[in-house]
Amino acid sequence: MSTCKLNRISAAITQPKSQGASQAMLYATGMTEQDMDKAQIGIASVWYDGNPCNRHLLELAGWVKQGVAEADMIGMRFNTVGVSDAISMGTRGMSYSLQSRDLIADSIETVMGGQWYDGLITIPGCDKNMPGVMMAMGRLNRPALMVYGGTIRPGHDQRQQTIDIGSAFQSYGAYLAGSIDEGQRSDIVRHACPGVGACGGMYTANTMASAIEAMGMALPYSASLPATDPGKQQECLRAGQALRHLLERDLKPRDIMTRDAFENALTLIMVLGGSTNAVLHLIAIARAADVRLTLDDFQACSDKVPYLADLKPSGRYVMADLHQAGGIPAVMKYLLQNGLLHGHCMTVTGHSLADNLADVPDLREGQKIIRPL
Repeated sequence: MSTCKLNRISAAITQPKSQGASQAMLYATGMTEQDMDKAQIGIASVWYDGNPCNRHLLELAGWVKQGVAEADMIGMRFNTVGVSDAISMGTRGMSYSLQSRDLIADSIETVMGGQWYDGLITIPGCDKNMPGVMMAMGRLNRPALMVYGGTIRPGHDQRQQTIDIGSAFQSYGAYLAGSIDEGQRSDIVRHACPGVGACGGMYTANTMASAIEAMGMALPYSASLPATDPGKQQECLRAGQALRHLLERDLKPRDIMTRDAFENALTLIMVLGGSTNAVLHLIAIARAADVRLTLDDFQACSDKVPYLADLKPSGRYVMADLHQAGGIPAVMKYLLQNGLLHGHCMTVTGHSLADNLADVPDLREGQKIIRPL
């Protein structure tokens, strides 16, 4: 373990004799005298029971806390709010969706600032969660990384066709048009979402997770690992050591979220056919990180970068299928090999994007999801 001082921020409350009340409160949480010299890490999850994208995040936060402890730091879990777009869509509930992004950013910034945490690991799961946690990281500019809650597995209807949340949205129109009957409609609704994880196509959640991995703010494979894949637990456990490395180097979000990093994010979402919601979210994240990004940048990227992915809602496949074909790192490796990404960009691994991708396996031979350039 490095002996450099990692508790640069929390030392303001754990070290001075004048902060005895602060220390008394921390002792009451279970901290020891030795713990007062350790870095304190905020672990912010967007957990709540009422959404498959989020209901497993408390478990993920527990694994992250374990990994932080194994890295000889103190993990402090806290929570923030969320709104499920898929549940509230078509109702007045959607009027609460976008501002939940800013509530998430504000609440994380509030806890991190008020509690004097040295670093941050966020665990988002649904659409507005990802930009919310990234805005907080940009504002705070303390060593941080994101662990995506992961994508849902594909559903299957009674005909064994692959379906997802988009199928459930479309089933009502198909029913009204007479192309399916009530039994078929009910079957689709019942089986479109088979468990935990974010909506499986290239909707806002998977789009933003992919963009954030391309920016270097998440560990490799974070965006494409399904929520129920054993690899997601391993990612959570590795996050603590990764953050310790960031603290040792004093490597902050604004060191990683550069203009070139945002260009990498734009390139990837153009290739994947990502959600147009990425426009307002990436501009907001860029503003929080003090990077200039405009609508013109999206147009310029779209003009030169082709759309290659056969992913729902416009295509046939879902993110779990892409993971089987090699995942987001394999896609980025292909783009880097073809000169479409800035390989020099720093990432939360402490290595450049090019270094991260050097030993990544290529896209699986014969895969049909990513078309060739």
